[in-house]
Amino acid sequence: MDAPREDADVETSSDAYARRFAGPVGEYFLAVQARLTLELLAPWPGARVLDVGGGHGQTIGALVESGYDVTILGSSASCEARVSRWTRTGRARFEAGDLAAPPFEDRSFDAVLSYRLLPHARDWGALVGGLTRPARHAVVVDYPTTRSVNSISGSLFGWKKGVEGDTRPFAVFRDRDVEAAFAERSFTATARRPQFVFPMALHRATGSAALARTLEGAAGALGLRAAFGSPVILRTERRG
Repeated sequence: MDAPREDADVETSSDAYARRFAGPVGEYFLAVQARLTLELLAPWPGARVLDVGGGHGQTIGALVESGYDVTILGSSASCEARVSRWTRTGRARFEAGDLAAPPFEDRSFDAVLSYRLLPHARDWGALVGGLTRPARHAVVVDYPTTRSVNSISGSLFGWKKGVEGDTRPFAVFRDRDVEAAFAERSFTATARRPQFVFPMALHRATGSAALARTLEGAAGALGLRAAFGSPVILRTERRG
């Protein structure tokens, strides 16, 4: 029997999921993510970018406004709803297909991007294989790391669910395991950008973007973000 199609993006493409990033704190989270994403894609201005599982729409606006040629791959047609403001005007394209086996030619995109997906995938190793095949130059992913407070996420899950309401369990990764999975596909880690030192649920609980910026700014100045920040945005590049 064939394995079920990877559909972890259905939840992240929903309006309910988007509400977790509403308000000033959510806007702060997304601004940090967008800034780091554009920084990591800077070597390829105007590149063709495939956003796998990108129906959440968190990166599309920043990419399109910065001149990137964007295609979003969702596991079903329903995952287009939150990105239709760009796809219906031709500023981006949407395709439905298997996230672990994207329906595109090898190396047909300059860069492949995938956020909010690796920690929820049924088979994250297979997903890495799907991300690397259509990438000519680079793959950029995010994931929670064991080098952070996410290492005790299981014991904090009840509190996190109380704050966020509709959160779900997620996998936490050792950095070396993620890098090894990409290395098996001839991709080398070339940049690593941890995002936050304090749990995102804590910032949501305070409801203050100003406080979040202050706390994260201080942690960054002390070098704590580089050592313990999460989620990590990792850029890997094709060898040769």
